[in-house]
Amino acid sequence: MRIIHIAAALLHDGAGRILLVRKRGTEMFMQPGGKIEPNEKPCDTLIRELGEELNLHARPEACLFQRQIEAPAANEPGYIVRAELFTLLWNGTVSTAAEIAEARWLTPHDARALPLAPLTRDCVLPLYAGIS
Repeated sequence: MRIIHIAAALLHDGAGRILLVRKRGTEMFMQPGGKIEPNEKPCDTLIRELGEELNLHARPEACLFQRQIEAPAANEPGYIVRAELFTLLWNGTVSTAAEIAEARWLTPHDARALPLAPLTRDCVLPLYAGIS
């Protein structure tokens, strides 16, 4: 199995909502984040991707590493996504940019009504239930 190594954010507002994004040309919602470049630290990847995709400029110390998780890739058949997952409390604004078509603040319950990437559905939402 081929692996895509990413850094992803479980972005939450402290009031029970998480932020999910949908990339252009896709249907599934997922965590914001992106591929880790060679010699890049996962936290640096996350900060870069949040800035590029959501115009969100977080401090590295605000990104709290949770664990490594993996699931089948949502948009690339035959691949596994291995994510370095961070939590980030965010009460500021976000605006979609780059390849992000849509961003939504949702409760985990409401999120389950959307088409979700396997990583979000099977790993992130259950993890959020345990830490919220």
